[in-house]
Amino acid sequence: MPPTEPPPDWVLTRRRTLGDRIRSARLSLHLSQERLGELSGQDRQTINRIEQGHHATRIDTLYRIAHALNVPLSDLVRE
Repeated sequence: MPPTEPPPDWVLTRRRTLGDRIRSARLSLHLSQERLGELSGQDRQTINRIEQGHHATRIDTLYRIAHALNVPLSDLVRE
């Protein structure tokens, strides 16, 4: 299998923006990363990696996180 190239900078920037929005929504609900993980079916480390922009997450995971935060997915991924 050929090595994959790292994502372009604009993708990394958008991942960080997404992570910032998730963190902001989580903190406004006074949730820990662990609790958000429980509510969304993820572990705390995955939530942390998503919030830091280090994880290319699946759309299903983002739907679960948005549902757990009670926000539309579009609020998290808008440009």
